[in-house]
Amino acid sequence: MLIPFIRLTIEANEVIGLRMMKIISGGPDAMTEIQLMITEKINASAEAGTSLIFGHSPTAVVARVREHVANNQRRLSAPS
Repeated sequence: MLIPFIRLTIEANEVIGLRMMKIISGGPDAMTEIQLMITEKINASAEAGTSLIFGHSPTAVVARVREHVANNQRRLSAPS
């Protein structure tokens, strides 16, 4: 369990950096990113909580969160 959690931490920090660059650049894309980030956090928290309530393992929850993070990394790294 520890290795996937460490990987999630590293990957999430990379996405945080990409998001900060987008937000710092300003403009309408910055506000859209902020709104998307908030919505994603709420949805991811609900999904993780529901998964745990229904008996999914913490390892499975971390794997799913890593999928979300990877999707964000791809989206934020794509050329504008």
